[in-house]
Amino acid sequence: MQPEAPTWLPMDLVGHLDYIEAMTLGTLLFTRFRGRLVGSDEAGNRYYEERRPRRGLRTRRWVIYAGPPEASAVPSEWHAWLHYTTDAPLTDRPRWPWQKPHLPNLTGTPAAYRPPGHDYEGGRRPRATGDYEAWSPGP
Repeated sequence: MQPEAPTWLPMDLVGHLDYIEAMTLGTLLFTRFRGRLVGSDEAGNRYYEERRPRRGLRTRRWVIYAGPPEASAVPSEWHAWLHYTTDAPLTDRPRWPWQKPHLPNLTGTPAAYRPPGHDYEGGRRPRATGDYEAWSPGP
């Protein structure tokens, strides 16, 4: 088994360092030197913006994920801030009773929704009740 390469080495010195690790390393370095922590969410994701805005350009905003990078893990309050819909995150507002807790996209996982006729749910569905009429073009 090959030992792990130190994560602080530049990519050209580490041949087997994959793209995601290199991208994460670059983001962490950029965050360390140019980022300012704005806040975090319930999942532990941390949200940053540039310390010094660039003249004539919008301030950069980004997220450091607590787990694997998954864009659907960003709650709507923070999504609005990341995409410049709001100037400040909407975390100060109380949640309404009808609002459900945020869930990431579960497609492709064992927790994904599967309708009753899905192959993994037995592959059988109830017979049609007769309340459906197929469309047929007119004369």
